[in-house]
Amino acid sequence: MIAIIKYNAGNIKSVQNALSRLQAESVVTNDENLIRQADKVIFPGVGEASTAMNYLREKGLDKIIKSLKKPVLGICLGQQLMCRHSEEGNADCLNIFNVNVKRFPCTGIVPHMGWNGIYHLKGKIFADNQENDDVYFVHSYYADLSEDTTASCDYLLPFSAALQKDNFYAVQFHPEKSADVGEKILKNFIKIPN
Repeated sequence: MIAIIKYNAGNIKSVQNALSRLQAESVVTNDENLIRQADKVIFPGVGEASTAMNYLREKGLDKIIKSLKKPVLGICLGQQLMCRHSEEGNADCLNIFNVNVKRFPCTGIVPHMGWNGIYHLKGKIFADNQENDDVYFVHSYYADLSEDTTASCDYLLPFSAALQKDNFYAVQFHPEKSADVGEKILKNFIKIPN
C-alpha cells in the first residue's frame, strides 16, 4: 500500500490514477497511522510553499514526514517542501535536502511549463530511463543543484530536476503526467525495497 499525503495541495487525483494504471494500491490520507503503516509514501503537491508548510505544521505532518524510514517520493511542490528554504512566501521547509528553492529569474517565461529533457541521471528511480528523456514540468520555483541532485534540467539556468538522500526521493517534474518516461520512474519507485 502506498500512502499519498493529503495536505490541501492539489494534483493528488492524477497521482492516484497513475498508480492505479500500474496496479499499485494507494490511499490518500493525512492520518499518521495509515502513513506509518504504508509500504511507501508519495508527497505530491501543486500550490504555494508557505501556505502548504503552515498546513503541514498545524497537522504535525512535517514531523511525521521527516521521521519516515520507508521510501518517500516528493513530487513538484513536494520536492520543494523537502528542501531547506523556499523564496515562495519566505518559507522554512522540511530541510531533508540541504538546498534552497528560488524563483526563476524574470529574464524568461515563468512558469516553466511543458516538456523538457533531464540529464545526469543517477539512482534507482532512473534505472530504466535514458539521458535527455523528456518529462513534464509546471513550476515557477526551482531547487539549486546540490550534492543530492540525481537529475538536472536546464530552463533559464541549470536546476535540480530530482534529488535523493537516504530513503527520500524527489522530482520537480510530474511523473504522473510524463507518459512512458514518468511511468518507468513511478514503477522504479514502487520496486524500491522497504
